[in-house]
Amino acid sequence: MLNLQKSNNKTFNELNDYVLRVKNVISATAAATCIIHHDRIVNEWYSGVHNNSQGSRLVDEESQFHVASIRKTYVGFAISLALYEGKISSIDDFVADYLDDTDTKVLGDTTIRHLLTHTHGLGDLHHRLFLPGTDWKYNNVGVNLLIKIIRKLYHMPLSQLLEERIFSPMGFSQTGWRKERHEKLIWLNEQYNDEQGDEANLFVSTKELAYWGYLHLKKGAIHGKQILPREVFEQATTIISPPDLEQPLPRNGFFWLVQDEPRARTELGDDLPTGSFQSLGVTGCACLVIPKYRTVAVRMYNQTGPNPVGYDYLEDIKTFGNLVSKYVEDL
Repeated sequence: MLNLQKSNNKTFNELNDYVLRVKNVISATAAATCIIHHDRIVNEWYSGVHNNSQGSRLVDEESQFHVASIRKTYVGFAISLALYEGKISSIDDFVADYLDDTDTKVLGDTTIRHLLTHTHGLGDLHHRLFLPGTDWKYNNVGVNLLIKIIRKLYHMPLSQLLEERIFSPMGFSQTGWRKERHEKLIWLNEQYNDEQGDEANLFVSTKELAYWGYLHLKKGAIHGKQILPREVFEQATTIISPPDLEQPLPRNGFFWLVQDEPRARTELGDDLPTGSFQSLGVTGCACLVIPKYRTVAVRMYNQTGPNPVGYDYLEDIKTFGNLVSKYVEDL
């Protein structure tokens, strides 16, 4: 089980203060941060309660947040694993070659690369917004198709695959798809059908999300043991976006946003070094990895309402990344 040594560094007090201010602005009840630097936890901080009800549980290291779209990085890992194991020949394979129950006329020349990078152009399974590879549009159509492909290739649901390959070997007991409410979940009052990984009901503790980023930072090698092949993590965090996208548009690996140069529409701060990668969920949770500084930074929120007037989520997440970069650069 992964259990890094901890030594809180006062350097990050200002970062925690920033996260707390944003928590209040977006009307979240819960917030947390965890920073791993040079194989040590140098900042772990919790604030607030699970919800607004009287007597609500205080947020602590056992609290599991709804990480929303960060779940896509777990899907990306599974696709990278399938590619490494030869179950997928190439990310440039046509999606229609793997799914025989989908409208091939709408899919057309859409490839797995397009699904992983939000460049598929599908508005839904019945109409498209643009030709594949020509633009970038964030939605869940691509990830849902990939989840179907994973189930078909491995003959098991996504959650079972990840439990066998990652969660159990790593000792991740605070990561998983949850259908039923319990006291350690920061619940969002949503209804879910199952725990198979098909829905956006992945809950993760702050530290285990940081460990998820750390696993990618270390390319699968933990305490000198290669848990999974290095190549699985390398290809998942390398830019694979079509080369002709307009400059302001984000660049993706296997769903991770990856830094190459400052871009107006990416969620990565301009000050982050090349090769940094990050994922953000609509609840405000984020996982940032900065290989140059051997750093992982996680922040957690439970935002459920719309963004308030005057709050720019892109400016906020970029500021978070820039602050992390600033504080760890000289540690």
